Parts: sequence; C-alpha cells; structure tokens
Amino acid sequence: MIATTAEQGIQGGEAAPGLQAAVRGYLDHLAVERGLAANTLSSYRRDLRRYVEYLTGHGRGDLAEVRETDITGFVRLLREGDPDHRPLGANSAGRAVVAVRGLHRFALREGLTDADPAQEVRPPTPRRPLPKAISLHDVQTLIGAVESVEDPRTLRDRALLELLYGTGARISEAVGLDVDDIDRLPMAADGTDAVSVVRFLGKGGKERLVPFGRFARNAIDDYLVRARPALAASGRGTPGLFLNARGGRLTRQGAWAVLRAAAARVGLRDVSPHTLRHSFATHLLDGGADVRVVQELLGHASVTTTQVYTLVTVDRLREVYAASHPRAQAVAPGR
Repeated sequence: MIATTAEQGIQGGEAAPGLQAAVRGYLDHLAVERGLAANTLSSYRRDLRRYVEYLTGHGRGDLAEVRETDITGFVRLLREGDPDHRPLGANSAGRAVVAVRGLHRFALREGLTDADPAQEVRPPTPRRPLPKAISLHDVQTLIGAVESVEDPRTLRDRALLELLYGTGARISEAVGLDVDDIDRLPMAADGTDAVSVVRFLGKGGKERLVPFGRFARNAIDDYLVRARPALAASGRGTPGLFLNARGGRLTRQGAWAVLRAAAARVGLRDVSPHTLRHSFATHLLDGGADVRVVQELLGHASVTTTQVYTLVTVDRLREVYAASHPRAQAVAPGR
C-alpha cells in the first residue's frame, strides 16, 4: 500500500526510471522506517515530483548525474516560479530543499550515488518578521488602564508597565530585579529631574545600566512606599523588587498576566511581553536616537539585531511621507 502510494506520487510524467525508483525508495523509507505523518509525506511527494520533473527537463536521468548547480537552479526556480507554478515563499521552498537534501542523503547511504551534491545547499532564509510596536498613544492608554489607587497590586502593576516601557527591559529581566538594582536619584536643588538608573542582568549574565525617567521613577516610588511593604508582609523577606500577593517574587507568567489584563481592559490586541520593549526601541529611533545607543540600552550583543528596528521606522517614514507630501502621489499633471 505504501509503495503504491509512493508510485502514485511520482508517476504521471516521463521521468527516467532511475529517478523514479530512487524517489520511491526514499518515500517508502520515510513512511516505514521514519514514520512520517501522512500530511508531511504528501508534501514531500509533491516537492520531489516537481524536482524529478526539473531534473528530467535538464537531461538528468539518474541521481548520480546530479550536480550542485542543478539543485541550486531548482531552488531558484521555486523562488521565481514558472508558467505552471507560482513563486514559493521561503518556508515552502525551504521544505522542498529539505526533501531534496534528504533524498540525496538517502541515495548516498544506500549506495545509489557516490557523492551528495545537496550537502552544501541551504534552504532559503525566511524573512524575519518586523517587531511589533504600538504607538505612543497606545502605550499611554495601556499604562493608563492600571489605575493609580491605593491597592498594592495595582500600584505594582503600574510600576511594572512604566519600567518595561521606560527601559525596554525583557520581562524576565524586570521580574529578576532586586530593590537594590534601582538607583532612584532625588530631584536636583533647582527643581529639575535627575535621571535614575536600573541595573539589569541580561542574557548570558551580562550586566547593563539603563536610565529611566520621571514617569517610571514616580510609579516605582509610589509602589515602594505605598505597596511593596504590604505585599512583603506576607512573604519571607525576598529582595525582589516586584512581589506577588503572597510576598514572593513576581514570576514571568504573573508579569505577562498583568500586561494581558491591561491590554484587554483597553481593547488592545496582539500585545505580547515584548511589545513594550519593541515600542521603547522604535520610539527612541523615531526620536533621533543613534542605533548603537539603542543597542546598548536593549543589551543586544550585535548592532545587526537592533537594526531590524530601523526598518520599522523607515516604514513609518514612508507612511508619513505618502500621507503628507503634496507631490508624494505619482499622478501626472492634468489627470
């Protein structure tokens, strides 16, 4: 039954018998020995049928005749499309490359070929999705969803959200803070604000100092004075900055629940734990901050990671230009 299904998957064209037999053996191997799911097998059959058609059209009658250039040409065809097939995205083309690489690996192992021409061929890299940021107005609405009242957990929640947006911290970094990690500088004698600093322990145990402004500082002051002592009273004296109702350190799941509840309260959708971090970076770059400064604030090891945010701001610039410039629309005079 399995062999018959495999045959059905590759027959119907004029492919050389050697190619058909190799693909049939590989599909049987995947079905019987590897136990691949029916849907996965169906996708592999479809991808390999197209690969066999491509090889046949280029004069290859056996896998032993295939060269690396044949495979890279097939990948290029997948991405560009042809009269009978639409172009494939990186994920779909990548799946086909995995099937082709597996076929050639199987052929080498079974002695059908003496080399693997697909060994150095890599699947296309999927386009990295741009980080999702929300507008300043939405940030203010989100934080404003947490009322400044004398409830300890509400004061804690507001301080948490202000700190996440005010510093671009990861949620894991925020809940890992101790009280001593916050340096709350007093207001200067002339009445101006002094920038406070928080010490984060980031990925790989790397420390970084990040300044934060008046909104986050006031929220943290309110929490430390009017809320944290009440929460700590039921605990065991943890040094953690953000505490749960039992006096223990707030968990990542607890912090995520705070963010989710605030977003639901004001009707914001698709707000994730990283949304405020993305918004922090995007708004800094929109305001003219240097990308390397933002890199340091976020704790990225490479500036390349940070540069993805510049794509967000460029998209925003395009939108503003198209909506605002009197000659942005490509409309010829007199039309």
